[in-house]
Amino acid sequence: MDYFAPIAEQRRRVADALVDLTPAQWSTPSLCHAWTVHDVVAHLAMVHITPLPRVVWEMTKARGNFTVANQALTARVATKSSTELVDLLREHAEGRFTPPGHNSVAPLTDLFVHTYDIFLPLGIPAPDDEYQWPTILEFLLSPRGRRGFVVKEPPALTYTTADGHFTHGAGEVVTGSGPALALALMGRRALVSDLSGPGAGSLSAWLATF
Repeated sequence: MDYFAPIAEQRRRVADALVDLTPAQWSTPSLCHAWTVHDVVAHLAMVHITPLPRVVWEMTKARGNFTVANQALTARVATKSSTELVDLLREHAEGRFTPPGHNSVAPLTDLFVHTYDIFLPLGIPAPDDEYQWPTILEFLLSPRGRRGFVVKEPPALTYTTADGHFTHGAGEVVTGSGPALALALMGRRALVSDLSGPGAGSLSAWLATF
């Protein structure tokens, strides 16, 4: 299935929500280690404006380490102003970039999780589309999701959204909102208090190993 339509809608929602941020808010640490809100938005724009030769060069310098290359590529784009970054999100809302080896569910996941990386630390309701979280969670709990997204094998649990729209796995049940489960699977502790059920302790213990 092609997820570029909801991706485009979400990019526009994020851009709209970013317009009124103050300079202090743009400088706020995000949920991404060592990145501010400004840096995360730069990362979201980076994939659309960085020429392939630059990506290859940074990957070569990083000896194939995607995390190191990604940080360097993002730092280049982060020199742009907040206004420029918002404009880039709008301009490239229909962009169809996918990471190598992935389909459109990967940028869908990246965008929605980074939306929470940006807005949770600001105490601002994150722009959202609740209907996308079952797809995102299915991806994160799949073998493909462990290629660049879920860095360690998650606990063998039954993952269930509180609205009942998603259930996956076997074992003790851990229940939470789509964002709470997705952020936990990607190593973020920000919404761990929203998780419940007999499996919540196991997921929290797993998170503590990061």
